[in-house]
Amino acid sequence: MLGYAIKRILQIIPVLFIISLAVFFMIHLIPGDPVKNMLGINAPQEIVETTRAKLGLDQPLHKQYITFIKGVLKGDLGTSINSRKPVMEEILNKYPYTLKLAVGGTLVATVFGVIFGIIAAVKHNKFMDNFIMILSLLSVSTPSFFLALILMLIFSLYLGLLPSVGIRSGAHYILPIITLGTQSIGIMARTTRSAMLEVLNQDYIRTSRSRGVPEKKVIYVHAFKNALIPVLTVIGLRFGGLLAGSALVETVFSIPGIGRLMVDGVLKRDYPVVQGTVLVISATFVIMNLITDLLYAAVDPRVKYD
Repeated sequence: MLGYAIKRILQIIPVLFIISLAVFFMIHLIPGDPVKNMLGINAPQEIVETTRAKLGLDQPLHKQYITFIKGVLKGDLGTSINSRKPVMEEILNKYPYTLKLAVGGTLVATVFGVIFGIIAAVKHNKFMDNFIMILSLLSVSTPSFFLALILMLIFSLYLGLLPSVGIRSGAHYILPIITLGTQSIGIMARTTRSAMLEVLNQDYIRTSRSRGVPEKKVIYVHAFKNALIPVLTVIGLRFGGLLAGSALVETVFSIPGIGRLMVDGVLKRDYPVVQGTVLVISATFVIMNLITDLLYAAVDPRVKYD
């Protein structure tokens, strides 16, 4: 397993390099001048040119990219054009908020999605199965910003039970986590149902039932354990998706996370911020996929890494 892990870690390097290359040149294609956004459109041209030279934005793009990569290798993601703070410092300050949202949303999606998926598989083609599949389709189809506004309207405005914006206490995390996790519940439920149906039709499940093994043990020990690999795959992918897709939720709930930092960077043409946030999110995503792959052998002895 160690050799496989080292091989996968080495594969991460070219992936992140390609991502950094794509993001760097794509962000420079967006119309707008970051220097004029910072100084104002009425700033004298001499000051604009001096500031652009000071920031290194007057250099050719390939030289700017080489400078960026050299900084990344030293752990330096550059300096924000607007705040003039190190990008790494801003990311470290805001990353915990996004990480908590992604972990919370993944836990909500996993717990409820797996439970609903198992129930739907056991009650296959019955009312409960159809009902859960309708709910899962509804959860997947509901836009996160719309769900966020509905939750704020009900639990904050009408009932007054939960705070709507900010992140001053643990209660402020509840609505954003529910918003992030709800869409993933439907995906988890459908994946779990599909994996469980495939396993429940195997011969060893029928043999276990014929031998008088309790139904709960057949479902939760024999069947679910062997259906875990596709479920784990979706969990890993959804965690990365929630981490990257938290920008909209953070904006609606006014959470100072890395997603909102990235959106603000795009709006202000703050190249170092956009490049740094995308690189960190991408690195987290690929590392999470690596951890998921390594967990396969832990949950299923049939998986071997040679």
